[in-house]
Amino acid sequence: MARVLLVEDDARLAALVTEYLHNYEFTVELAARGDEALARFHACAPDVVVLDLMLPGMDGTDVCKQLRAASGVPILVLTAREDTYDQIALLEQGADDFVNKPVQPRVLLARLRALLRRTAPAAPPPAAAAPAAPGTLAFGALAIVTRDRTVLWRSQAVEMSNNEYKLLLVLAEAAGTVLSRDMLLKKLRGIDFDGLDRSIDNNISKLRRKFDDHAAEKIKTVWGEGYLFSPSAWG
Repeated sequence: MARVLLVEDDARLAALVTEYLHNYEFTVELAARGDEALARFHACAPDVVVLDLMLPGMDGTDVCKQLRAASGVPILVLTAREDTYDQIALLEQGADDFVNKPVQPRVLLARLRALLRRTAPAAPPPAAAAPAAPGTLAFGALAIVTRDRTVLWRSQAVEMSNNEYKLLLVLAEAAGTVLSRDMLLKKLRGIDFDGLDRSIDNNISKLRRKFDDHAAEKIKTVWGEGYLFSPSAWG
């Protein structure tokens, strides 16, 4: 999970961005003042900084300069400035990219992912590893053995109905991808559809109870979009 330091004094925008990024496997640390941002940066060691320019305590431009002097961390600036010269100045002062306000969360997410891809260290050659057992999907303490439809959670077999097993398998095979209810219903033709999507929601609730997912971290609800199986949450 990538850690984001969000420096934004607009509480409503900060809450919107925090909730949206959380749904896509980001951890967000928040600072509401420019002078606070520098202390938070050193405390949380983020992978990327999202920085507003108009801040109390210290102007965002000065924060950007000081962050760049201290670290090579990617900095994405939120700006309402449309002037090309202002945007060029931001990049010359250390910013890596910018997103214009009003912020569109999907654009912000795409820009953050692109920044992290560009700045990620080169991966070392993979060590030789034993091949996974044929017909097994494994995520931390969860194992789905498709050849005999066995589900193991923390090394213990989990009793599941046919519908629950098929739903879990579809979600796990698309780990990290949001699946809409319509998409799930098309894949799960064996689950009765009552016209209101309650069949999917009910089975999601049952799966969460079976895997102690009380905070909906393993199978996330992405509001307005569907459900996401989080591959990193099954440790």
